[in-house]
Amino acid sequence: MQPPFWNSSGFVLVGFSDAPHLLLPLFYFFLAAYILCIAGNMFIFVLIVSQHQLHTPMYILMGNLAIVDVCFTSIIIPRALYGLISGDTHISNHGCFAQLFFFMVVANMDGFLLGIMAFDRYCAVCFPLRYLIIMNRRTCICLVAFSWIIACLHSTFYTWLTSSRLLCGWVIQHFFCDYPVIIMLSCLGFSDALQNIDYIESSIIILSPVLIILGSYILIIRAILALKSSKGMRKTFSTCSSHLTMVILLYSTVIFMYFRPSSIYSPTYDRAISVVSSIINPTLNPFIYSLRNKEVKNSIKRFLRQTFF
Repeated sequence: MQPPFWNSSGFVLVGFSDAPHLLLPLFYFFLAAYILCIAGNMFIFVLIVSQHQLHTPMYILMGNLAIVDVCFTSIIIPRALYGLISGDTHISNHGCFAQLFFFMVVANMDGFLLGIMAFDRYCAVCFPLRYLIIMNRRTCICLVAFSWIIACLHSTFYTWLTSSRLLCGWVIQHFFCDYPVIIMLSCLGFSDALQNIDYIESSIIILSPVLIILGSYILIIRAILALKSSKGMRKTFSTCSSHLTMVILLYSTVIFMYFRPSSIYSPTYDRAISVVSSIINPTLNPFIYSLRNKEVKNSIKRFLRQTFF
């Protein structure tokens, strides 16, 4: 039985209806980016699975990130494509909150995996002789499984928090169901206690990977500066540069979306940033790793030779 305050007709996703002349170009852009994202990430995943020399903690985590990126775009883009080509922007209550739940799960997992990867780079640079002992297969599985559990619990809390609110509107100024845009439809503000819980819980979930990444790279930089060989410094930096690029891409959009004053809210800017975070970033990730990582490039050459020649 659905709550009495739910609108039986669901929500309306405004999306890009304020620019009707761009709907068809946006459809082709979204479609091309989605196909490229799926192809790139699945290729990286298959490459890691098929190439035995890539069965190391760093690449196991990279394979997990590729699957998360595929899920990330698949939760948002197919519904957006349907709305762009058909003009049907309605989404059911259950569909909207299901999209919100799964989006928050994979978005949090993106951050958690980048945090684990930063710790992995710290172990590789600072403890090279004990690296495979510290970051063994069991440790990787435990860290990833724990991250999935935390991400699911966090998303369950926020989905319940959002779906239990009395809403005074049903028009969502976005092309998918995201927490900030839905909560703006709430008739009543949060109580101080609930607002504090919301702020503390979200800050812990979002900032924990950031602190792990910052701490790991401070220690990595200290280790790099201690190296006397310029060749060793370049090699060490090259192993971390692709990861740092992904961290910057992810958290630059997260900070704008979720850590800005509500007074500067703009639907147009929010949609543009969401396009970057939900399409551009997951599409770029496999290319960033393959173009900046010599071991991945060599594995791609071996994979292509084995497959086609």
